[in-house]
Amino acid sequence: MNALVPLPVLLPLFATGLSLAAGIRLKRFQRFISVAVLTAVVVISVVLMIAADDGPLSVHLGDFAPPLGITLVADRLSGLMLTVSSLVTLCVLVYSLGQGMADKDDETPLAVFHPAYLILVAGIACTFLAGDLMNLFVGFEIMLVSSFVLLTLGGTGPRIRAGSTYVIISLLSSMIFLVAIAITYAATGTVNFAQLAERFDDLSLGVTTLVQAMLLTVFGIKAAVFPVAAWVPDSYPTAPAPVTAVFAGLLTKVGVYCMLRTETLLFPGNRLGNLLLVVALASMIIGILGAVAQTDLKRLLSFTLISHIGYMVFGIGLADRAGIGGAIVYVVHHITVQTTLFLVAGLIERRGGTTELTRLGGLARSAPLLSLLFFVPAMNIAGIPPFSGFIGKLALMRAGVDNGSVLAWVLVGGSTLTSLLTLYVVVKVWNLAFWRSEPPGQAAEGTVMESQEDDADDDADDADDDAADEGGPAVTPQDDQGIPVRPGGGQVVATSITGKAVTTTKRPPRTMLAATAATVVLGLSYTVLAGPLAAYTDRSAQELLTRTPYIEEVLRP
Repeated sequence: MNALVPLPVLLPLFATGLSLAAGIRLKRFQRFISVAVLTAVVVISVVLMIAADDGPLSVHLGDFAPPLGITLVADRLSGLMLTVSSLVTLCVLVYSLGQGMADKDDETPLAVFHPAYLILVAGIACTFLAGDLMNLFVGFEIMLVSSFVLLTLGGTGPRIRAGSTYVIISLLSSMIFLVAIAITYAATGTVNFAQLAERFDDLSLGVTTLVQAMLLTVFGIKAAVFPVAAWVPDSYPTAPAPVTAVFAGLLTKVGVYCMLRTETLLFPGNRLGNLLLVVALASMIIGILGAVAQTDLKRLLSFTLISHIGYMVFGIGLADRAGIGGAIVYVVHHITVQTTLFLVAGLIERRGGTTELTRLGGLARSAPLLSLLFFVPAMNIAGIPPFSGFIGKLALMRAGVDNGSVLAWVLVGGSTLTSLLTLYVVVKVWNLAFWRSEPPGQAAEGTVMESQEDDADDDADDADDDAADEGGPAVTPQDDQGIPVRPGGGQVVATSITGKAVTTTKRPPRTMLAATAATVVLGLSYTVLAGPLAAYTDRSAQELLTRTPYIEEVLRP
């Protein structure tokens, strides 16, 4: 069974080579390879999750023992994260295939999408399975390289600017990470997690606190925790819908996973617990207030992402079995639900021509299926019973009450307020985009939606022609923010994967709808399987806090 541990990393990397070789000449083969490999990763992840319930599994690549060799470890937490992430990435891939085929994007940028996406999946798996700090860093860098390609597909101006911001922030966190690794190795002579768990106890409090603070900063940036989350609302909304979905839903949880792993394995004792609780409260309140102020759906969802990361940090800050278990439940829930909401945002953009809520309306009548696909995850993320969002929030609040400290009670109150404001936010989206009548400026079916660069050129040409006929100066239509708009109404946006022009449709492609529906069903399954999920996460929390099974598995002869 241990031989399966490296496969979630190796299979996507192997498929990347095949996908690059196929290119646009064999696009059907490229799609088949991507779907087949991710399906295989799903099966392997489920097997590892079940096997890890009997104890951690480990592999020393090249049969080199720590600290020389590369160690990959699958325990309950990493097995669960692998399973959820592989299911979500498969659904997002199917969604992107439907969008690409509907948009007829057969040019080079889409051919690059599959290899970059597979590398991203390999990087995610590497971080979940990494048994040492250095390979955790390698997993981060793999994700960074592929993320920049995916964020800038099509090379439009907004995507390049957003991608540049993302890369600058990521490189800064990588530099801090490398310094933390260097300090750790200089102080202990190893970067292996199991060995560090034993050797950190012999170091001075100042050294361990410095390393802990640096690692929390790095993982906080990755997880989009306040105050290092300002880059999220500017970077994610410009990307293609499937890319935004997997980034917001999954990549931020990689940072949360790393916080869970290092805080329990390397830094027991909760020395910075109060700091984490303060950060959690600030993330919740400031994030959700930012969401309340938004009128663009993607930016609104980006702020709710920051807010709900606070719930997970809340559980980590409590650092007890109930808190860690509740945090794991909420991570699993949020990966799926946040991904679903961004996929739905992509469908809304294709149906209405924009994600600006003031320009949308009437979707409940004109697109009832789309309305249902939004309503279910919206109620889920708001914490309405009996959805998994309610179960996760209730577990965290009960853990806070059981903790009994003043700060924990403040977090319980902050969690309640955040949940109520989240409900207000999703109800606002429902009222504006779905429930009210269709506004006069909404793009009608068949309206061609173009990238800002292309549309500015086209409208300038049209305006020149009109001005020549009327004898007046040429004017390019713009909204109050200076963004080009089409004469029929609606902000001009790049809705295709590669940033090309697409046409709004009354009925979104079936493949995109099916993939989104699959993520909705996956989110509902957490409610149906709430008992087994809670039991598994509780055992996972106990294993994390005990530490002994992990250490013994990695260091056994």
